Formats: sequence, C-alpha cells, structure tokens
Amino acid sequence: MAYHVPVLLRESVDGLNIRPDGTYVDLTFGGGGHSREILKHLKKGRLIAFDQDEEAFANAIDDPRFMLIRSNFRFFRNFLRYHGIEHVDGILADLGVSSHHFDSPERGFSIRFEGPLDMRMNRDAKLDAFKVINTYSAAQLAGVLDQYGEVNGAMRLANVICKAREDSPIQTVEQLLELLKPKLPMAVQNKQLAKVFQAIRIEVNQEMQVLKQMLEAAKSSLAPGGRLVVISYHSLEDRLVKNFVRSGSFEGEEQKDFFGRSQSPFSAVNRKVIVPADQEIEQNNRARSAKLRIAEKL
Repeated sequence: MAYHVPVLLRESVDGLNIRPDGTYVDLTFGGGGHSREILKHLKKGRLIAFDQDEEAFANAIDDPRFMLIRSNFRFFRNFLRYHGIEHVDGILADLGVSSHHFDSPERGFSIRFEGPLDMRMNRDAKLDAFKVINTYSAAQLAGVLDQYGEVNGAMRLANVICKAREDSPIQTVEQLLELLKPKLPMAVQNKQLAKVFQAIRIEVNQEMQVLKQMLEAAKSSLAPGGRLVVISYHSLEDRLVKNFVRSGSFEGEEQKDFFGRSQSPFSAVNRKVIVPADQEIEQNNRARSAKLRIAEKL
C-alpha cells in the first residue's frame, strides 16, 4: 500500500514557479511526493518540509538540500526563523487527510474500517475523537457537526450520542456507526456518516484554526514574488483560502486605500480554481474533491 499518492502534483509544483536557487517549504510532507518533485527543480536551492505525524518520517528524503521537521505547520514560521530563514520563495500545503491515514484502521479516520475513535494526525495530541464523542455536551457536539460537517439534524444526532454514552462510553468506529445508521435515511447514509467523521476530525485536529494561523504566517514568511500554493478538499478550507488571497482577511472583506487599491498582500495567480482531470480522479479517489489555489506575494 502506497503511503500517499500526491494530488495535482504537476499543477501544484508548477504553481510554485520554482527558482533553482530558491528556498521552498512543503508544509504537509506525508509520503514525500510533492517534496521529491520540488527537489527535481532545485539546484543550489533548499526545501524545508513539515509533518506532525511520526509515521511520515519513514519517507524522509536523503538529500543535503532537504530538511524534514516534525511539527504542526501552524508553527512553521517559528522553525524557519530558528534556522535563520526569514523569507522563502514558495510554500505548498496539501490540506486534509492523507490516503495513508484513511487506509489505516487503527487511526480511526474512515467509516470503512473497525478501529478506535482516534482521528489524531499527531498521535501525541491530547484531544482525540473518543474525548469529543464522550465528553462534549450535546450543544457542543451539535455545533461541531453543523459547523464542520454541515450535517443534517446535527442536534438530533448529538442527543442520540449523549443518551447512548450514559450507559457506557462509545469507544470504536463500529459502535458510533451502529448508533447513527438507524437515524439516517438509507439513501444518504454513507454521505452523512462521512460528514460526521469529517466534522469530528476537523475538531480533533483544530484544522480551521491551524489553517488560519498558517495563512497568516505565510503572509509574513513569503518574499515579494513568492508563491503560496494550497490544495483543499472541502468548502470550509477553500473559502478561507479564497477570502484570504482576495482580501487578506478570512471574512473576505476587501480593504482598499484612499485611491481604491486593494490592500491584500496577495495576487491570485489562478482566478478560477484548478481541479484534477478526470483521469487523475479515476486513479486517485482522494482527488475527487481537490481544489488548487495559487497566489503571489505582492
């Protein structure tokens, strides 16, 4: 089993507009597919990659131009400055969950396998899916399901979970699925369950907060003319990236100076989002929902 098949590989690396002597950052190393492609374009340049999952380090690249740092990418600017790097020429982030995580039953990310309620990208983190499911109030659970999964009947499902856990904790993926399946219409059952798992995963890993911190750090870390390349997989992520590139704010309210000029620190390279070709989607199901946005630092 491949650790991870990179999505939009050519399009995202081309979007970095790589200079052979430049400094680049891969914020989501994973299986190393994007990093290996970036290195092909470098001569005297260097690449710094980040991943918070210790399992990704089995894929580390033996190359003097390459450095892999174990950290959540929300802290990447701190690590760059620690290593004496103030500005970089390009940043790539492939958001979401790797195929390796989805295909590992013991990680608890997928509705396809029996496993523990975990869903942590960093297995050293204190918050996991078990704690979310078994300790959040009904109102908190409903908020997570609604905000991060746009789950139909979020409050009803939250109440079902809270009532069931009164007898004993909900410990496994299978227990959660068996609890929720009877409450969902058969025609949309798998789709709604996938949304439930997406919402819990986003909460466990604080993905939206992390993305905001990363985008703010990217604004400070990119040199003028540097490129920000982001691959997202659901509308919440894509909306944040789109708004930030367009306006410099997460709400999307564009600020203009006295002369009516935009105050955004970025210029969108692709006005229309880039999506995978049909052939790539056929070969890699994860590509189905992928969206690529490229921006240049002004």
